Amino acid sequence: MLEELDIRNLGPIREATIAPAAGMTAITGETGAGKSMLLSAIRLVSGGAAESSRVSSGADEAWAQAIFALSDDAVASEHSGDTNDAGSGDADSGFTGAAAAVAKAHDAGVDPEDGELFLSRTVRASGRSRAVLGGKSVPRSVLGAIAGELVTIHGQTDQLKIAAAARQREFLDRVAGDEAELAAYRKAWDALAAMDERLERLRSQESSARQQADYLRESIDRINRTDPQPGEDEELKARRERIENAADIAQGVGSALGALDASQVDVDAADGASAVELINHAVTSLRAIRVGGTFAEQADRLESINADLGDVVFALSQELGDEGSVEELDQINGRIHELGDLTRRWGPTLADVLAWRDKAAFDLEDLDASPEKVAELESERQTLYDAALAAADVLSAARVAAAADLGARVTEELGSLAMLGASLEVRVTPRDKADDPLGPYGRDDIAFLFTPFEGSPQLPMGKSASGGELSRLMLALELVAADTRGGADQTFIFDEVDAGVGGKAAVELGKRLARLARSAQVIVVTHLAQVASWADAQFVVTKEPPDADDDDLGVVTTIAEVSGETRVHEIARMLSGSESEASLDHARELLSDSRLTLPLARAGAAGD
Repeated sequence: MLEELDIRNLGPIREATIAPAAGMTAITGETGAGKSMLLSAIRLVSGGAAESSRVSSGADEAWAQAIFALSDDAVASEHSGDTNDAGSGDADSGFTGAAAAVAKAHDAGVDPEDGELFLSRTVRASGRSRAVLGGKSVPRSVLGAIAGELVTIHGQTDQLKIAAAARQREFLDRVAGDEAELAAYRKAWDALAAMDERLERLRSQESSARQQADYLRESIDRINRTDPQPGEDEELKARRERIENAADIAQGVGSALGALDASQVDVDAADGASAVELINHAVTSLRAIRVGGTFAEQADRLESINADLGDVVFALSQELGDEGSVEELDQINGRIHELGDLTRRWGPTLADVLAWRDKAAFDLEDLDASPEKVAELESERQTLYDAALAAADVLSAARVAAAADLGARVTEELGSLAMLGASLEVRVTPRDKADDPLGPYGRDDIAFLFTPFEGSPQLPMGKSASGGELSRLMLALELVAADTRGGADQTFIFDEVDAGVGGKAAVELGKRLARLARSAQVIVVTHLAQVASWADAQFVVTKEPPDADDDDLGVVTTIAEVSGETRVHEIARMLSGSESEASLDHARELLSDSRLTLPLARAGAAGD
């Protein structure tokens, strides 16, 4: 949820901090006081266009920062590993809402700090802007992607988003709870798409592809004829070095053996007593001493040394007579040359050569565009297509059922929102494409068709209602979604939702906003006391004349939270424009009725 919004030098707002309630927050104030600047700040940190004209007069730059508190589950998703399950929401991570925001922030190199994400934006009077995520500069598109998972604005300039077919499909899938069906379809679709891509490559092969196939085939044959083994070239080089130095090896080993143990070589070649003999003589001399202690210990040590010498003598003796022949040397050189030719072409090591051969064999299958191969793959493609079509039918059935229920329930809600005769139909129709009706998200065309009043033609959303009507329609949609699927783990901001509403309908509107606030954070910009009275917290935007000592500042807007009697006075002003005793009593009654009617919506109220 939005934990805090900080603003500096944005339009008439010099400095303000708003800490919305976890449930419902109302933003009120006289017309023209600057309530729209709060939405401008939200749009700014959401990656919206930076307009230098919004920088306060006399200031160098405007700045806005939103701090979002994240649920433990959303933060934990950062460490749960990547998922590729298909579903509505973020197509890259498989997450939605706050979890998707955390995943996208992590991709940008920023992780939540103490369960919070900081999104800020600076706009200079020169027109340049800077987007910052968690203290790190990022493209403003990153802020937009992350804020899009955390905040949904329902205002006159924001309603066009739901007019997009993709957004309508996502909303219907969210209400339908068809994640399993959609995931099953996307798995089948991905397999089909991969096969289509493979077939397309085969069918569009040109001479260069055939030449590549010939090259791969000849190269694989060449490697297989040589039959290299991993590390073989290094072993051969070591063997060659030994043969080339056979004379030096024989002389050195023979001399060493003569010095260590004369019995291992020709006696005549031995020069004096060997080390083994001398040590044996020393041991015998020490053993002959009849005094124990150190002499016996030193004799034991010499015998141990003699045993080690025996191991060395044995190892060296095995090396004699292994000089190799000239014929073997020629064979080794020939083999090294063969292997070297392979490593020069496909190396640098024999392991690389073997890896290249295995990959080439796989690539060759795709380059082999023989009629038999194409026919085989087309048969496989038909099997995959049938499986995807069956999965699409299951998904469509879930959508059709959810669409009928969604349309009926939204229409019922609209009647309580001063829109009698208005209705919504959610139409799910098979895609009109006879050759191949399947797409990445199924075979359905989904349209939200809105009738704003009885007798009006049915038109697509976004083209058939005013800003206020669309805001109330979106409220009805979000209410049904929350009742069906639970909390949306988002902040909903409603602007103009009360346009053209009054009396009992205004009370019903406030009640429904508070109902939505049971499962999500709701912020509403309103001029109706009947709506504001349901809020858990209320902030008043006030326009003040310039300070006499600093006329250059112009009109200044302040934002302050009201509670207790201060809030009663603000509700009274909204009711009648005055703060008479009658209007104050009416305000107290309105606040009391709102609390009594919907206590759950007021959990955590800010001291009112």
